[in-house]
Amino acid sequence: MQLNEIFARFQKCFIPFVTAGHPDLESTREIILALADSGCQIIEIGIPFSDPIADGPVIQASSHAALRHRYRMDDYIEMVREVRRKSEVGLVFMTYLNPILQYGLDRLDEAASKAGLNGILISDLTPEALPAGIRSLEKIFLVAPTSSDERIERICSATTGFIYLVARTGVTGNPTEIETTVPETVRRIRRFTDQPVAVGFGIRSAEDVRAVWRYAEGAVVGSAIVRFIEENQKAGNLPERVRDYVESTFLRSSG
Repeated sequence: MQLNEIFARFQKCFIPFVTAGHPDLESTREIILALADSGCQIIEIGIPFSDPIADGPVIQASSHAALRHRYRMDDYIEMVREVRRKSEVGLVFMTYLNPILQYGLDRLDEAASKAGLNGILISDLTPEALPAGIRSLEKIFLVAPTSSDERIERICSATTGFIYLVARTGVTGNPTEIETTVPETVRRIRRFTDQPVAVGFGIRSAEDVRAVWRYAEGAVVGSAIVRFIEENQKAGNLPERVRDYVESTFLRSSG
């Protein structure tokens, strides 16, 4: 099922972000499956990178911790394959250009799509710089409130999964005044595409999720979930704890 089909089926999607390999890859796999069982429709999987410039301190720390395991891209792809055997949840890699180029775009596109990955968001890649090689995976690009109409139109034309609206300038994790930036930017996006819009960066509560859903189809929560994983990683039943946290904090309160 393609990403836009998932949005069409569910109308409003909750999209949690987890860092692959934090605290370890087996835990990440089980957390993803637990989140899928809880009702999350799409899950963003952060591929660790040593210089995650779009991410705030919480996700940066999780990425650096995951890198200590020395997992490789093949390990992340195999995790996707294992998840796909048990779940049809939408799966998106969120990463940076450096690890993608090191692995090889053509190689990643073929291997990851065959494993069951739906799409990829490369945070530091613009549509103009997109190399040939990504043909099967759906491509997701970022729109910011400061983007010009010309820029938004170009991003919408290059996107094949969903538009990712950064709710504010800056990095992930800091609070966002949703009503200040989201409604007008979504309106501008709608001028150029009918693709789904997901809003991320600073979405931290059920109230934030409800506010996003008034204007867009998807709400992305990252730092709050990654922080919970960090704080509870040594406790038993971590996947179940994460599932219960997401259900009680975001899903039940936002329905």
